[in-house]
Amino acid sequence: MLAWLLIAGVNGVAQKALAQEYTDVGTTQAQESIDLNSSLLSPEDSMAQVTSVSQLKDVQPNDWSFQALQSLVERYGCIAGYPDSNYRGNRALSRYEFAAGVNACLDRVNELITTATSDLVTREDLAILQKLQSEFAPELASLRGRIDSLEARTAEIKANQFSTTTKLSGLLIVGIQGRTSNRGDVNPRDGQKDTDDAGTNTNVISLAQLYLTSQITPSSYLFTGLIDGKGKTSPRFTNSVSRNDVLLGYEFPTDSLIVSDLNFHWLVTDKLAVMVGTEGVSMPAAFRGPNRVESAATGPLSYFAQRNPILNMGYGHGGIAIDWQFAKRASLQAIYTSYQPGNPGKGSGLFDGTTTTGVQLLLTPTDTLDLSLYYVNNYSSDGCLLTFVGDECLTTVNTSTGKSAPLQTNAVGATVTWQISPRISAGAWGGYTKSYIPGRTGNVETTNYMVFLNFPDLFAKGNLGGIYVGQPPKITSSNLPVGNNVPDFINTGLGRAGGQPGTTTQIEAFYRFRLTNNISITPGIIHILEPGHTQHSDSVTIGILRSTFSF
Repeated sequence: MLAWLLIAGVNGVAQKALAQEYTDVGTTQAQESIDLNSSLLSPEDSMAQVTSVSQLKDVQPNDWSFQALQSLVERYGCIAGYPDSNYRGNRALSRYEFAAGVNACLDRVNELITTATSDLVTREDLAILQKLQSEFAPELASLRGRIDSLEARTAEIKANQFSTTTKLSGLLIVGIQGRTSNRGDVNPRDGQKDTDDAGTNTNVISLAQLYLTSQITPSSYLFTGLIDGKGKTSPRFTNSVSRNDVLLGYEFPTDSLIVSDLNFHWLVTDKLAVMVGTEGVSMPAAFRGPNRVESAATGPLSYFAQRNPILNMGYGHGGIAIDWQFAKRASLQAIYTSYQPGNPGKGSGLFDGTTTTGVQLLLTPTDTLDLSLYYVNNYSSDGCLLTFVGDECLTTVNTSTGKSAPLQTNAVGATVTWQISPRISAGAWGGYTKSYIPGRTGNVETTNYMVFLNFPDLFAKGNLGGIYVGQPPKITSSNLPVGNNVPDFINTGLGRAGGQPGTTTQIEAFYRFRLTNNISITPGIIHILEPGHTQHSDSVTIGILRSTFSF
């Protein structure tokens, strides 16, 4: 009721300042402000109480406010009009006029309450309400109890709305591939092709994965992965130079079903996440990939085309990683991981064996541009970086001990992707490593690069095309102590200083058909020039048909 009265007070008093005409155009803004707050009314603007809304000529029955004004005028009698029988409801009013109108209405309300003669609430109405309350007392009590019970139950559900659950998801990849036959100038590299790769054989590679995601709290979960892989891309050169001429992204032969992931994820704050575990704590799992189509199941076909090999270094199993979103368009990821965290033997374990420390800065300056910069420090107990691409073993095997010297490696790299349009994205990465044998002089350096184009929704929504051209890691220079340098050891057996004689170039093209949200087929081709960074080796061509099923 009071709200209606306030509305009536606002609309019921006209403002003198807006009704009068100003003839002094030189009046300042400050003076106008004072005039607009004036409460003085001229005699012709005096207002008088009306007893019926019909007395107001400018209020029509079809006006949206007619009924409200009618009720307030005829029931409460606190609405005033102008002597010219106009209400002027569309005009503004001053603070003084507002106060006067509200005071008149409040006085009328107090009068009605005191005399109890208003038609708003009669004594008979109060008697009826009391009688109804008495008659329906049991029902009202029951309703009150049910409401109290409902509120308690709601509070309990709200306090315990989370329950631990485990979700199962899975992936099955089946690929058919065949290689062309070729000959290689491998051992020694004297310009004569001396090694055969029979090729032409067509085989099947399969990879099955099961994942269990167990939600522990609303901000934490345990991730468990099981994996079983069969087959590999063979035949291939049986030598250390070109054994990694190509490795498919889903090529992971295992003897049996093994645990691939066992790690705990905790969202510490809205900006900081932590991962710790004994399996699956690696840079590919912990670092965000700037290439948005990166996936062995639905993205590029080869392992090399997934990401910069530097980010595969160490092939970590157990350790700890963090992901910090320190700004809206910037995040920082860091990791410490061990290759054999569960082996207590010498040269193994969490700190004594092959270990990797890495950090990545990921920037998104615009919605269409992603840039990542990364640094990796790796200690390899046998001189192999475990990238499984190109030159990964950088020291030779000593014939007397059967072991190769360890290496300490520092690596830097960068990846950039640019979404040119919704249907085209371009990207590139580059990497550099510099390694040394602890306590000894000399270094071995490698480089790698990749440029690529991706075509999302090519020909149909959900499909993907891609073209990737790059150089796998290559030893560009090696001046370790004599007997440890890989390029010359392969060529002469002496292991003197020097880099690789040739440069491998990999060209990959693929097209993914999405049959359903869970099924896709990807045909593709990989062509390799100078495999094993050997000039006189024949090129290798591999045809692939990958099928992916997920749930």
